Amino acid sequence: MKNTNNNPIKYQDLSKFSVPANFRGKNVFIVQLWWIVQATIFRLSPQFMYGFRAKLLRLFGAKIGHNVLIRNTAIITYPWKLEIGNNTWVGDDSVIYNLDDVFIGSNVAIAHRVYLCTGLHDTTKLTFDIQAKPIHIKDQTWLANDIFVGPGLTVGFGTVIGARSTVLHDMPDGMICYGYPCVPVKQRTIINDSTASV
Repeated sequence: MKNTNNNPIKYQDLSKFSVPANFRGKNVFIVQLWWIVQATIFRLSPQFMYGFRAKLLRLFGAKIGHNVLIRNTAIITYPWKLEIGNNTWVGDDSVIYNLDDVFIGSNVAIAHRVYLCTGLHDTTKLTFDIQAKPIHIKDQTWLANDIFVGPGLTVGFGTVIGARSTVLHDMPDGMICYGYPCVPVKQRTIINDSTASV
C-alpha cells in the first residue's frame, strides 16, 4: 500500500512494541490454557451452569462470591485479576478486559455487551507502551446494555449507567448517569414497598 502521507513525523512504531515481563500476571502457558478453556468448556457450557463457570474461574484464580451468574458468552481476559462479590450478574457478550484488577461488588447487574477496559497505551512514546489501570464497580450498581467503562475508573455505590453510555470519568454514588461522555443526571430513588419482606 502506497504511503500518501508526506509528514515525516513518526508517532508510533509497533515493531518496537513489547509486553513487559509479568504484565499478564501468569506465564504464557497458563494464559493460553485459560483462553482455550474459555473458548471451549466455558463457552459451550449450557446457560444454566452458572456454578460450573464460577468454579472454572476460581480454578484459574478468580475470587467469585456466591450466587454469581456469569453467562457463557462473557469474556474474561485474566481470571486471576478478577474479584466479584455475591449475587452479581454478568450478561451475554460482556467483556472484562482485565489487564489490571477488576473489582465488581455484590448485587451488581452487568447487562449485555458491557465492556470493562483496564488497558491503554502511552501515546507519547514511539514504542506505544501498554499500560493498565484497575476498575471498581461498587455494590448495587446496574450497568445497562452496550456500556464502555474506561481504565482506572470507579462506578459508585447504587449507581445506574444508562444504555450505550461511555464512562470516561468516575461516577458518584446513588445516581442515574448516561451519555457520551457519561454524566450524572439525577439521584436514584427507591420506592419502598410495604409488602416486601425484610
